[in-house]
Amino acid sequence: MTNPLSNLGRDEVAATAEAVRPHVRVTPVVEVEGADLGRPGISLFLKLELLQHAGSFKVRGAFANLLRRAVPAAGVVAASGGNHGVAVAHAARRLGVRARIFVPTIASPSKIARIRADGADLVIAGDRYADALAASEEWRERSGAMAIHAFDQVETLLGQATLGRELEAQVPALDAVVVAVGGGGLIGGVAAWYAGRTRIVGVEPEKAPTLTAALAAGAPVDAEAGGIAADSLAPRRVGTLTFPIARDHVQRVLLVREDEIRAAQRLLWDRLRIVAEPGGAAALAGVLSAGYDSRPGERIAVVICGGNTEAVDFDRPARIA
Repeated sequence: MTNPLSNLGRDEVAATAEAVRPHVRVTPVVEVEGADLGRPGISLFLKLELLQHAGSFKVRGAFANLLRRAVPAAGVVAASGGNHGVAVAHAARRLGVRARIFVPTIASPSKIARIRADGADLVIAGDRYADALAASEEWRERSGAMAIHAFDQVETLLGQATLGRELEAQVPALDAVVVAVGGGGLIGGVAAWYAGRTRIVGVEPEKAPTLTAALAAGAPVDAEAGGIAADSLAPRRVGTLTFPIARDHVQRVLLVREDEIRAAQRLLWDRLRIVAEPGGAAALAGVLSAGYDSRPGERIAVVICGGNTEAVDFDRPARIA
C-alpha cells in the first residue's frame, strides 16, 4: 500500500495551518501531574481540543477542505457520526457555502442540534456511519456537491496534522502523544507530523477496534462499530490513507473498555471540571489503563479531542485504584 506521507510533508502542513489560522483556535494545553489522575510518576499535558470551534478537532479538517479545494456551486456534502458534520456545517456557514450533512440515528441530539443551528441541510440516514456515508455518496453523484470525507482524504489529514504541529510548538519535549482512533484522521495527521520523532499511541474502544483490526490483517478491514463512543469513534473500517501512516509511525494501539472511558470522563470532571464526550475522553482512558506501560518521569500529551455531549450526571466520584 502506497504511503501518502509525501502529500503530508511539513511544508504542506505548515501551509495548511496558515490557511486555516483565521478560522481555528489555538487550543490550550494544561499540565497535570499524573498523581492527580491516579497515575503517579508521569506528567500529563492535556491538549484541550474540545475548546475548538464546533467542539472538536474536526473543524481543522473541514476548513482545510473548504479552503484548499474548489467548491462547486452545489456546495459540499459530508457524512458523519456527529462531530465531522458539526465541523463542516460550522465551516460552511462561516465561508458562505451550502452544506448537506448525513448522520446516522446514533448521532447524539446535541450534535444534531448544532448541525441544524449552523444552517446545514441535515439528513438522518441509517443506523451507523457507514449508512450515512453511502447516502451521502448517492447525493454527491446526483447533486455535484463536493464531498468532504471525515478522515480518508488528504486535505482532512492535513487539517488534523495542524494539531500535531501546534502541540509540538506548545510542548516541544514530549515522550509520547496519545490519540483516540475512529476512522484515523486525527492519529494519521498527528503521526504524519511527528513522523517517528515522538512515540504515538492510539486508543480505541473495545467495541470499535478499527485500527487494531487493520494492523492485525495488514490492511483496512471491517470491524465492529458500536459502544458508547459510536457517534465519534466507530466507522466500519480505518481509512486507507491513514493505515500506512499508522503502520509506520504509531507505536501501539490500546483497547479500552466502556467503563474505563466513563471513568476517564468522570475524572476529567471531578479533578479539572472538563466535560468531554466519550470519544474525547478515550485517549485519557488509555493512559490510565493497565495496558499503558509508562516510564518514571515520562511526559505524555493526551488529546482531549471532543466535547459535544449532552449534560452528564457525574454524581458518583471516580474511583482510583
